Amino acid sequence: MRNIVILISGSGSNMAAIVSAAEQGRWGQRLNARVAAVLSNRADAQGLAFACDHGIATQVLDHKTFASREAFDAALMAEIDRYAPALVVLAGFMRILTPGFVAHYAGRLLNVHPSLLPAFPGLNTHQRAIDAGCRFAGATVHQVTAELDHGAILAQAVVPVLLDDTPDTLAARVLTQEHLIYPQAVAEFLAQSPMRSNRG
Repeated sequence: MRNIVILISGSGSNMAAIVSAAEQGRWGQRLNARVAAVLSNRADAQGLAFACDHGIATQVLDHKTFASREAFDAALMAEIDRYAPALVVLAGFMRILTPGFVAHYAGRLLNVHPSLLPAFPGLNTHQRAIDAGCRFAGATVHQVTAELDHGAILAQAVVPVLLDDTPDTLAARVLTQEHLIYPQAVAEFLAQSPMRSNRG
């Protein structure tokens, strides 16, 4: 059984979508994968309760208790590697990862970003799309590289930008699409890597 470890910082709605897809058998037996653990840098992350309710191991590592980003990432890697993950999934994990962390999980680290990359990397994507007069926005699932919100694009979904949209209404419309494309992208990534073994 190949393990997936998911990192969250808040509600974990994308994590929940991935867990639900796995539990409901939408991935099929051929993937032989499960969400083994959910880790967070915030003890108050609401998604931890969902993971616990579904029998998934959880762990909190408070980044504020570490002297540096490198020290936090080293501790996070040690915790993740306990599960020998075939895939590490970022689902609203609000930390910029160090190059060493990204290199450690090269080729098995995914993220979802609320824009149609390469447009609007970084924060405030919905306001920026509205301010730019975009007629369409969306979400992108991509492999993670050391450069923020870059890496090979695995899936995208497009939504219209409406005349009366606010950042919140646009974000809600985009999020519904994230919940659809992220579990599917995870499944397709694993299906294309059938011999990818758990590594420490």
